[in-house]
Amino acid sequence: MDSYHSLAPLNAFLNGCATVLLLLGFIFIRRGMVRAHRACMISAMGFSAVFLTSYLVYHYNVGNVRFSGEGWVRSLYFSILIPHIILAGVIVPLAITTIAFALRGKFARHRRIARWTWPLWMYVSVTGVIVYLMLYRMYTPIYPPPVTAYAQAAAR
Repeated sequence: MDSYHSLAPLNAFLNGCATVLLLLGFIFIRRGMVRAHRACMISAMGFSAVFLTSYLVYHYNVGNVRFSGEGWVRSLYFSILIPHIILAGVIVPLAITTIAFALRGKFARHRRIARWTWPLWMYVSVTGVIVYLMLYRMYTPIYPPPVTAYAQAAAR
């Protein structure tokens, strides 16, 4: 389990990179710089795909990490986390569809769906970094107990 702990900060870094690329992509398209926009958005998708792979590997091996904050900050944490999780599930097919329209040259459809995709993707990326900071940096994370050989044998 210890060897996987470095994936949590990597995941936050990947989310942060996606956030910056999404913001730059937005700025570039507003300025009419289509090639720069395209490069940023495809790169953001790449960073997000690597993030998702790393995130799944981390949680498969480490399990669910619990938040140790108490009081009002616990409510704040979950008010950020719950929409983050819901929208993270929504954004995957939405982002793939948005980029597919652009790559196929269906720009009217791309623009229509991108108006929804971009703010949701930004929200998921930004709140992913916030969740990481709150869970791992501001408070001590509570890791699940390690699975022992005895527990593995008992589960069979």
